[in-house]
Amino acid sequence: MKRIVKTVVLGAFLATSSVYGVSVTGCTGCHGQHFEKAAMGKSKVVKDMSLKEIVVALKGYKAGTYGDTMKQMMVAQVKNLSESDLEAISLLIKTGSGSQTEHATDFAAAAAVAKAGGQYTNLNEDASDAMRIEQEDLGNRNSVSERAMGLRKTDLYSESTTTGVKTDYSRPSPGSSTRFERAFKDAPPMIPHSVEGLLPITKMNNQCLGCHMPEVVPSVGSTPIPKTHFTNYRPTTVLKDGKVMKEGRIIGWDLPNTADLKLAKAKKSDTLYQGRFNCTQCHAPQSKTKTDVANTFRPDFGDDSQKAHSSLLDTMNEGVE
Repeated sequence: MKRIVKTVVLGAFLATSSVYGVSVTGCTGCHGQHFEKAAMGKSKVVKDMSLKEIVVALKGYKAGTYGDTMKQMMVAQVKNLSESDLEAISLLIKTGSGSQTEHATDFAAAAAVAKAGGQYTNLNEDASDAMRIEQEDLGNRNSVSERAMGLRKTDLYSESTTTGVKTDYSRPSPGSSTRFERAFKDAPPMIPHSVEGLLPITKMNNQCLGCHMPEVVPSVGSTPIPKTHFTNYRPTTVLKDGKVMKEGRIIGWDLPNTADLKLAKAKKSDTLYQGRFNCTQCHAPQSKTKTDVANTFRPDFGDDSQKAHSSLLDTMNEGVE
């Protein structure tokens, strides 16, 4: 709803000029293409509401007089819309043919809200189990069987019938999951909720932003996108007089390798840096699969707060200063 950019023509309502300038595309991430879903499992099903009820709800959200669980999230969406915009949006919801969801939504159901306040799931708990590590330690055995040596846990003579464990990526829906503990200090947090309907992520279609932008987080209880993701740390590179320059220095004899550069001067922005638009490059969905081998790694967080929060912004220059 935030971006009112799509021109919509409703043949039967040509006289309603406000309809021309509004779009319901930004609503579909939570409410469904035909407004058939309860947003984040909590709201009313909008398609079952009357036109009058929708108008009253939207205007009430703007005035701060309407709503319950989802109130703060909706207030953030409608606060910059005029009453005529809200009336036109209500009309589109009841008379339109739905909105395609391949477009980016401003407020998509993508937040992983930890309902078990302050609790985090340890991803390494099973793989780092002391008894399992001892059982899988082959170093002190007098003999080792083929079955024990392989990751598949079968001997070489029956491998034709060996199949891998089917990966199960099913997870609780956004808004009902518990956050994962970080794998190590400053590790990117893994995605604890289902990503069904949220992929693929592109520059023009990133539904993660709907609930993880810092200004939306207080409304939905999600994890905010950190300041590092709004910052460009790459060196400014230009071609000047036939010479490549990085951060004002010519790449040549005095600067033979770009790795010799200290961290470039940070360029902060109010919008997400597009070099980080692909969230799943670092933040990956987690499968329900037992690891093939035990894990002897033990993270050293320093203090418990680092299990859930990153200090990367404070340590970004370590090793280059």
